[in-house]
Amino acid sequence: MSSTLTPEGVELGKFFKVSARQFEAGHIAPEMFSTAIDAEWHRLMETPEYAAFCTEHAGQAIGHSRAKGAGEISWISAYEEMFGPLPKIWFTDADGQVDERALAGYRESGVVVAEWDCSPIPGDGGDLAPEQEKALVR
Repeated sequence: MSSTLTPEGVELGKFFKVSARQFEAGHIAPEMFSTAIDAEWHRLMETPEYAAFCTEHAGQAIGHSRAKGAGEISWISAYEEMFGPLPKIWFTDADGQVDERALAGYRESGVVVAEWDCSPIPGDGGDLAPEQEKALVR
């Protein structure tokens, strides 16, 4: 399956690997700040291949949780340790436009400050009810 993935799908797989590591270490759920990669996540969740994708990349089922917030993205150093610097696709919106300012800020500082509206959760649970959403500012 991996050989046919889009760049967004490849990065989603890496994000799931980082997520599984974060879950195992007891850290907070990683924030999905990329609209391009999140769009691929939503597309993939609607396919029969999603369960196998999760198992291949995270070793477990990965659910999707609405989780709005803004601030420093918590998992960047874990990603860099595993895969190197974030590629440009992380700073690309669902229409293919790159946020050059955010990308330059990351490349200069190694820090990503962004907004997000969802996070992975361990297990095959779907979206949480609106009253269960978490609103975070870091």
